[in-house]
Amino acid sequence: MSDIAFTENYLATSVAAFGAFAADVAARDTMIDMATDIVTAMQAGGKLMICGNGGSAADSQHIAGEFISRLMFDHAPLPAIALTVDTSAITATGNDYGYEHIFTRQVIGLGRAGDVLLGISTSGNSPNVLAALAEARARGIVTHGFAGGGGGRMVELCDRLVRAPSTWTPVIQQIHITAAHIVCALVERGMFPDLAVG
Repeated sequence: MSDIAFTENYLATSVAAFGAFAADVAARDTMIDMATDIVTAMQAGGKLMICGNGGSAADSQHIAGEFISRLMFDHAPLPAIALTVDTSAITATGNDYGYEHIFTRQVIGLGRAGDVLLGISTSGNSPNVLAALAEARARGIVTHGFAGGGGGRMVELCDRLVRAPSTWTPVIQQIHITAAHIVCALVERGMFPDLAVG
């Protein structure tokens, strides 16, 4: 495949996936419900925790940053934390307990009933994300997920799950960050209705 053909195919595949996602009424409603859950948690003094591996770890940090800083308009910071940023906690846990526990230990230490945990996995089957979701659910923490394709095992563990209509990791990740921006914007509007724009 030539560079031109590859580029055209990548763009066409992305456009098709975004078109399918935009037409998915269930996904739209799930994003709205996710935002409602997060607003409810934050209004009660709770927080959003986010976790994922690789590109999804970067997305976790990106999403937390949107809440702590701002996305659509200036407002007070909102309580969100990426469980992917504390290298000492992650490496100590990985060394002492195993990599599959790097998020679970943080959920136990930081999470409280009524909080929200967003797990991100393009396959829907990342063991450490699944373990964190299972632990969160056992502790009364609301479980959200972003996955791709059929959703993998995250289907069983998430109260709300957005599935990108693709099995291609880079396209799934593009849809995940779009979904995250929508949810964050809706949370901003819900938390600060007097400041909301658009």
